[in-house]
Amino acid sequence: MQITVLIENTTQNPALTPEHGLSLFIRYGGHLWLLDAGASGAFAANADVLGLPLDSVEAAILSHGHYDHGGGLAAFFARNAHAPVYALRAAGEAYSSGDGTARHEIGLPDTVLPRYAPRFVWLDSATHPAPGVTLLPHATPGLDAVGAQRHLYRGRGGAVRPDDFRHELTAVFETETGLVVINSCSHAGLPVILDEVAARFPNRPIRAFVGGLHMRGRKDGQEICVFSRAEVQTLADSVHRHGVQAVYTGHCTGGAGYAVLAPCLGKLLHPLSTGDCIELA
Repeated sequence: MQITVLIENTTQNPALTPEHGLSLFIRYGGHLWLLDAGASGAFAANADVLGLPLDSVEAAILSHGHYDHGGGLAAFFARNAHAPVYALRAAGEAYSSGDGTARHEIGLPDTVLPRYAPRFVWLDSATHPAPGVTLLPHATPGLDAVGAQRHLYRGRGGAVRPDDFRHELTAVFETETGLVVINSCSHAGLPVILDEVAARFPNRPIRAFVGGLHMRGRKDGQEICVFSRAEVQTLADSVHRHGVQAVYTGHCTGGAGYAVLAPCLGKLLHPLSTGDCIELA
């Protein structure tokens, strides 16, 4: 299994364009997958530079209904006329972020829905779109409390309520050396995600986790880690308890979050950056 990062917040390659978002080009079992498309068409331009054929992608996955993961889908549809996009049905709802009084929209842009609605395969439960691939919605109750804590909301007008992340899915790829777990932003928390995967795949080793950890925030114009030390320790303890062999993270983890997490995970922790290629045998 090979994962190439088409979009992430950073890059070490001056020929590539980074942006706030995430997009992964995945080779698995002889097939090509796209997981998320960043916020714009930049991921597609990067794919061209890297020589990766978006027109040959056989299926795509939208991890959740936020613009920085689905905003580039219009560019993907312009390059690829056939691949379905698997997404939870709630991904098409309205989403916002803020302090409860001043909020800004963070849902999918109008350039994606409803214009391209026929390209989506809307899911309501766990699905196996291909051999060895499982798409898992959250099964943990009470996640709206996490949404309230993180100032994330769904709905509009009088129907606004804390996000319970019913639109967020975890993609699990089975390999000979264990499960590769991908959750682009881990809004519900990595401990929740790992518990859900372990319940679905009991006694299966987790080869790697790939995705953001939603630790990034800003204060007085500076990037900060929004996790308390107790939350960081809980996350690290969960990684160790589930025997995760590697954690590849970036995007909404942020540099400050990564720095705080690094002493807790040591050699298990690896950064994501636009243009990186991860080989998972």
